[in-house]
Amino acid sequence: MAYHYLEDFAIADIAFEATGKDLEELFSSAADATMNVMIEDLGTIKGREGREIELKSGEPDMLLFDLLQEVIYYKDAEQLLLRIKDMTITEKAGSYVLRANGIGERLDPKRHEQRADVKAVTLHHFKVEKTGGLWKALVILDV
Repeated sequence: MAYHYLEDFAIADIAFEATGKDLEELFSSAADATMNVMIEDLGTIKGREGREIELKSGEPDMLLFDLLQEVIYYKDAEQLLLRIKDMTITEKAGSYVLRANGIGERLDPKRHEQRADVKAVTLHHFKVEKTGGLWKALVILDV
């Protein structure tokens, strides 16, 4: 899994590019990048609670968009910091279906050093593409 932040790409927002050998690895990298914008050290998030996530979309880019919005939703609505595990993405009948487990715990300001408050994923420059056998995503987060 890999991701890196793009400096000077978006003013007042945070941009990153994630990569993966398949959609599952790409989506996991992008979810970690999103959580890492909010929490300094992902290793401090313990697997104490879980949420089953099931999403469906006609396009892989909108499926990723929806997944990242779920990660942000749980942080906002339940103060739950989730890492995405055990993900499968299947394509059938013109739709992509994602099934994953979000594993994590409630935000504890004493243990989880907070960085930025991500409000949403933007569609500005948002893309998912396969190039040279590698999946890539460009994501801009509204902070």
